[in-house]
Amino acid sequence: MEILFEYLIFLLKALTVAVAIVIPILIIISSIKSSSVSSSGGLRVKNLSTKYANTADDLKLSVLSAKERKVLEKNIKKENKNKKKEKVSRKHIFVLNFNGDIEASQVEELREEISSILNADTKCQEVVLNLESGGGTVIGYGLAAAQLSRLKDSKIKLTVCIDKVAASGGYMMACIADKIIASPFALIGSIGVIGAVPNFNKLLKKNNIEYEMHTAGEYKRTITMFGENTDEGREKFKDDLANIHELFKKHVAKYRPSLDVNKVATGEVWQGIEAIEVGLVDKIQTSDSYLIEQNKKFDIFEVSFKPKKNMQDRFSRFLSFSITRTINKIFENFSKQKFM
Repeated sequence: MEILFEYLIFLLKALTVAVAIVIPILIIISSIKSSSVSSSGGLRVKNLSTKYANTADDLKLSVLSAKERKVLEKNIKKENKNKKKEKVSRKHIFVLNFNGDIEASQVEELREEISSILNADTKCQEVVLNLESGGGTVIGYGLAAAQLSRLKDSKIKLTVCIDKVAASGGYMMACIADKIIASPFALIGSIGVIGAVPNFNKLLKKNNIEYEMHTAGEYKRTITMFGENTDEGREKFKDDLANIHELFKKHVAKYRPSLDVNKVATGEVWQGIEAIEVGLVDKIQTSDSYLIEQNKKFDIFEVSFKPKKNMQDRFSRFLSFSITRTINKIFENFSKQKFM
């Protein structure tokens, strides 16, 4: 046991060194690469239909003989030439990606992407959002959901694809969609609210440290980290959580009226194949499969907004992203315990 303890201490030290040395180096390298690509940020559009066609052609060409390859290359060039001559293009599908952290900080990029789509005079048939989030603050995810509702208000079809997880605030965003698609074992739901605050009051008293806090307003502060919490304050804190939970439930019921909200608003999560049974999602399918399927009828473009960021912004974003990924992994592992 002593050897194991010493080994754990060694691992913690090694991790500390890695965080202190390796991460800043990675940030610098990332900043250099990013600045060489774009110093001002801005909107970026990638033609996914062209990407799908090119990768398929590359695969077909790689398995043919030299003679067959020449014939196919000639046909591909002819097809591409004919496509350029076509006067009427197909309708468009725009793909957005949202990898949510605790604060839903990517909402700023989402706002710009949606504004660009709404302001552009294009043949937009549908917007597909690839969503991955274990949730976070009500304020951040409430704003993200409101951004998605702008598409609905403009009569643009919205489809949300969930390959891994859309829980709590993530599902708050997802339920806005006309259609929710999830992979078989994606984690869906967690329609609940949590509030946790550590309290150090006993520790302060033990060390003869006094803490004073003065407020105006009966419930300006209910639960504190350093003061002595009261039963009345705890009850008010719980009431506030319950009120937010009710608002969350009403939000879900508004966009998915056929869903039995009371049945699913218990804070539980469901795998995709279970989520479709209780009505949280509409179809079991991966995002890749859905987009390739739609590519037969529409031209697909991926839209992303990259704001200009200084070194401090990049470092903060990196830390936030790392913490969120860790929390999401823990969330996934705990949720999957019933399958292990």
